[in-house]
Amino acid sequence: METRRRYPYVRITAGGGRKCSAGEPTPSRPSEDRPAVTNLLIRARIHAHPLRGPDLSRLARELAAGAGPDTVLVHGAGSYGHILAAKHRLKEGAKDPDQLAAVAQVQRDVRALDLKVLDALLRARLRPAAIPPSLVMRYHDGRLASFDVGPFRDYLMRQLLPVSFGDIVMDTKRRFSIASGDDVILELAKLFRPDRVLFVADVDGVYTADPKRDKNATRLDVVDATSIEKIALTSEAGQDVTGGLRGKLERMLTIAKHARDVRIINGLARGRLESAVKGQDVVGTRVVA
Repeated sequence: METRRRYPYVRITAGGGRKCSAGEPTPSRPSEDRPAVTNLLIRARIHAHPLRGPDLSRLARELAAGAGPDTVLVHGAGSYGHILAAKHRLKEGAKDPDQLAAVAQVQRDVRALDLKVLDALLRARLRPAAIPPSLVMRYHDGRLASFDVGPFRDYLMRQLLPVSFGDIVMDTKRRFSIASGDDVILELAKLFRPDRVLFVADVDGVYTADPKRDKNATRLDVVDATSIEKIALTSEAGQDVTGGLRGKLERMLTIAKHARDVRIINGLARGRLESAVKGQDVVGTRVVA
């Protein structure tokens, strides 16, 4: 007789979500207000132009070695999206007809990057399924108006790995807006209440200053709302049209309200992602709401 897999569920309450306890009924199919639980959300920063192909392939292998079937991956746009978006001020919405060509090009470019990520995941024998934010997110005047979690939930139920990324989405007032990978992670965290959220960066966590510029910079084991004021926040290298470092930390703090454990780890350190997705304690910074 065929054994039917039973999916765990979360209860969304003001105090946070939890798995059903013993004795509680576990639905055989998800409903709109009770999405399948996701134990791990991964937000990976991608270095592009030139793309770090060997590192991307290694990270895909580490993910395959450590992550379970209840994982979602969200990667950034890197220079594939940020440079052109900043040049044409796309974050401000439609101001000039010439911007529409840039919108089309940025959407093409971030999808080209996503294909490279999907290729790396496939080589690692994972089963990725792309979910462009432009198909599941709608904005109004620069703010999120709707988010369709259905594709994420449906792919997870079929034991596929949902993969999303920063993208340009439609805006009912501005015509278009920019949805960052962090925006996607936040909405997924609200709905899935994950056990862990991992932000994969190119440094060992959050420092008191830029460790690439200041040799006296000290890594912080834990960051909360009061810690941000003590950090010397400098501009990140390259163009970032999604809020900069302070905006990212503030968004992480919000995400931490909806997840049990949020950490920033170094993806350039071999083996660290694999250990982290297995739930092991690794070098990094924990973000606490």
